[in-house]
Amino acid sequence: MKKLFIGLSLLAIATFAFAEPFVWPAAWSNAAPGEAVYGGTLKIAFVGDPRTFNPVTSAESQALSDFLFNTGAQLLMRGPDSDDWLPYAAESYTVNDEGTQIDIVLRDGMTWSDGSPITTQDYYIRYVLETDPDVGSNGYDGWFMDDDPITLEKVGDNGLRFHFPRPDRLAFPVAAMVPVPDAIFGEAYRTGGAEAVKALWGTNVDVTKTVWSTAFIPTVFQPGERIILERNPHFGDWNVDEAGNRLPFLDGYNMTVVADLDTSLNLYIAGETDTFNPRNLDDIGVINQAVNNGDIDVIVLEAVSPVASSQFIVWNWNKASDPDKQALFRNVNFRRAMAHVMDRDAIIDLVYNGSGVPMYTNVYPINTFWINDDVEKYPYDPEAASELMASIGYDKKNSDGILVNAEGKTASFILATNAGNTAREQIAGIFADSAREIGVDVQVQPIDFNLLVDQLLSEGDDRPFDAILIGLTGGSRDWPFGVNVIPCGTNLHMYNTSGGCLTAQETLMGQLFNVGREELDTEAARKVGLEIQATEADLMPILYAVSPMAHYSWASDIKGFHHDDEINALVGAWELPMIFKAD
Repeated sequence: MKKLFIGLSLLAIATFAFAEPFVWPAAWSNAAPGEAVYGGTLKIAFVGDPRTFNPVTSAESQALSDFLFNTGAQLLMRGPDSDDWLPYAAESYTVNDEGTQIDIVLRDGMTWSDGSPITTQDYYIRYVLETDPDVGSNGYDGWFMDDDPITLEKVGDNGLRFHFPRPDRLAFPVAAMVPVPDAIFGEAYRTGGAEAVKALWGTNVDVTKTVWSTAFIPTVFQPGERIILERNPHFGDWNVDEAGNRLPFLDGYNMTVVADLDTSLNLYIAGETDTFNPRNLDDIGVINQAVNNGDIDVIVLEAVSPVASSQFIVWNWNKASDPDKQALFRNVNFRRAMAHVMDRDAIIDLVYNGSGVPMYTNVYPINTFWINDDVEKYPYDPEAASELMASIGYDKKNSDGILVNAEGKTASFILATNAGNTAREQIAGIFADSAREIGVDVQVQPIDFNLLVDQLLSEGDDRPFDAILIGLTGGSRDWPFGVNVIPCGTNLHMYNTSGGCLTAQETLMGQLFNVGREELDTEAARKVGLEIQATEADLMPILYAVSPMAHYSWASDIKGFHHDDEINALVGAWELPMIFKAD
C-alpha cells in the first residue's frame, strides 16, 4: 500500500509522458525480452452466454465483459508492479494544482479494429452516453460526486479535459475510461436517441460487424457453444514490447460456453482448455492427479491471496405485492438473525476445503489496509438467531417446523443464485440447512445468470425476487467503496431501489462515502471507510459470506506471466497481450 500513498500525494502535480507507441514494460512479464514467439490460441471456458456485446449497457461481470468492455484503449492504466497510474491511450496527462482538473493528450496512431482512427470524440461520446439516464448505463453513477456532475470536454484536436467539482480520490479511475466507436454508438444516439443505443450489439449481433480497441476481437459467436476471438490486426500499431514486437503474440482467444464450473474443470483436465482457476483444494487435487497421470502439463499456484470479489445475500426491500415479506426483509432483527445462521466455518470447510477467510464487510479481504476488523460480526449462533426471530414475533412453529407469527405468516423465502456456479449453490444449500434448523424455510432456486442479474437490477416498488446470493467484482484500490453501491438511488444499491434512503444508516453511509471520496489524505480517508463499514454492519442490509483464496492454474506452455511475487487476485496472473505459447 505504500506506493498508493505516494501516488496520491502527488495528485496535484503529477505529469507523465511516453513516446508513441505504448511500450509494455518487460518487468510486467517473467519472460526475457525477445523470448516471446507469435502464434497459438488461448482457450478458456466460462459459464453461461453473455447478456450483451454492448459495452455501454453491460452490467454483469463475465469473462467476456472483463476483457472486451474493461480493457482496450483506456486512457490510464496500472501495471502489476505499482499502484501508480500510467498514461496508456493518453500520451500524457496533467493534474492542476487544486486536483480538480485532469488534462489528457491523446496518443497518436491508435486505431480501431476496422482500421479507423481512435479519436477524442470516441471518448467524449461514451461520456455523453453514460451521463444520459435514459441510456441506463452501469457507469452513470460514476460521473457524479454526490449530486454534482463530473464533466468532460474536448480540447483542441487531441485533448480531453476532466472537470471535477472537488478533489476526488476516484479521479484517476474516472479518467481511466475506455472509448466506444462514435461512428456506431454516436451515430445511433444522434439519429435514434437512447433507445437506439440500447438496441445496439445484443446477443443477436453479427460480431464481425462490431468494432473494438482490444488485443483480440470476436469473430464467431455461437450461443451456448463458443465465442472465438482473433488478434486485432491494428492493436500492434500502438502496442509493442520492449523488443519492438507488435502485440499481442497469440493468434486468438477462444471461449467455450459451459453449463457449470464442473464442466469447466473437466475440459481443463482433458487438456481442451488452457486455464482454470481452481475453486478449492479438491479442484487442485483433481488437477494434480491429472498431472501425475501424465494427462496434462500445467502450473498450479495455490492460495495466492483472497479473491478480489465478494459473495453475499441481499434481501429485496421493494416487494409491494407481498407486504408481509417486505416488512420481514426490512426488519433489521430478521437480517441479524440470518447473519447468525451464516455458518462461515462450514462454508470454508465444505465448499473451499479450508482455503478461505470469513467476510464481514463490503471491502474485499485482500484489501487489508481498508478493512475494519472491529465491526459487529454476528457469528454463527442459532440460539441468538432464534431469539432475534422471536423478538419480531416469530416465536412458534407450525406442524412442518416452520416459524409462524401471530398472523399465521411463515418465515419463508426463496433464495436465488446463478445455476452452474456450484460453489454458490453449495453456499446457498448450507445457509438454507442452517436456517431450517431454527425454523426458517429457505428454498434455494438456481436460475440462469442473466435472469438473476435482471432481477437484481430491477427497479420499482415490486421487484421479482425475495433474496439473491451473488457477488460483485471491481472497485478501486484508491477508495474501495462502490460509487454505484453505497449511496441511495444508485443502480447497485440493490436492497432498496425505491430511489431514496429508507433508513438513517443508509443516509449516513452515503454521506460518509462522499466525505471519504473527497479526502485525499489516505489515513484520514481510511478512518471514514472504517465508519462506513461499522454503519453497514449495524444495518446489515447485505450478508457477506466468505472470501475463498484465489488459486491459479494454466498450461505449462503459456509463458510471459507476471513474476510470482506480483501475482494476486487484484492484478491477476498476466497481461493478456504479453503472454505467448512456447513451442
